[in-house]
Amino acid sequence: MILSNEQLKRYERQIIMDTIGKEGQEKLCSSKVLVIGTGGLGSPAALYLAAMGVGTLGFVDSDCVEISNLQRQIIHGTPDIGKPKVESARDRINQLNPHVKVEVYKTRLSRNNVMGIISKYDLVVDAVDNFPTRFLVNDACFFAGKPLVEAGVLRWEGQVMTIFPGEGACYRCLFKEPPLPENVEDPGEAGVLGVIPGIIGTLQALEAVKIILGRGKNLKGRMLIFDGLNSSFREIEVPKNPRCPLCGEEPKITSFEGK
Repeated sequence: MILSNEQLKRYERQIIMDTIGKEGQEKLCSSKVLVIGTGGLGSPAALYLAAMGVGTLGFVDSDCVEISNLQRQIIHGTPDIGKPKVESARDRINQLNPHVKVEVYKTRLSRNNVMGIISKYDLVVDAVDNFPTRFLVNDACFFAGKPLVEAGVLRWEGQVMTIFPGEGACYRCLFKEPPLPENVEDPGEAGVLGVIPGIIGTLQALEAVKIILGRGKNLKGRMLIFDGLNSSFREIEVPKNPRCPLCGEEPKITSFEGK
């Protein structure tokens, strides 16, 4: 694509970087990123992706804005209470950067619809807060061959990793299957400090941009963990699990079909 004069001015602080330039900015403006969840993680990820010039953003969310969301879900405002989150997010992105095309899916992801949605995008940002959807998205991205930027937050902490199907560890390499609900802390009960998803969601946007540009060292095979109470980061290696039921040497999950 050819950047307009307005786009050249809007993105000039990126274009002057020797690691981006006009060619890199054109890649961003031609890219398509799906953000699953427009809550605490999805808000900052989407805002920065739009600000940096990602050409098409897709939003998936079935919920409406509630007042308790506003402490961390910064893409929404008080006037948006009661409005579908995907519509609120779309309106905010349109205000921020009218060059970004926004596609909305006011639906809950299922095995029936997930492949049809993610197939339209270059990569996926997983910004959900529940394990069943994380596993669903992980499996769908594996079979669709889509890079996935995965993250989670709770209380004062958060973590992020990037998954390239077939090239390194997937989410099932860490967790074979979704844990039982009674064994998992619910963010709605345990809580989360508002700024924590802001930090982690911003890192997700960074990972997505590096994938699009083909620059830097991404978090493939690594999980970056942030401790907000101590203002510290640590990194753990996430090796590919040869016994993974999805991407291991003898996979038990060999196809993805709607049910």
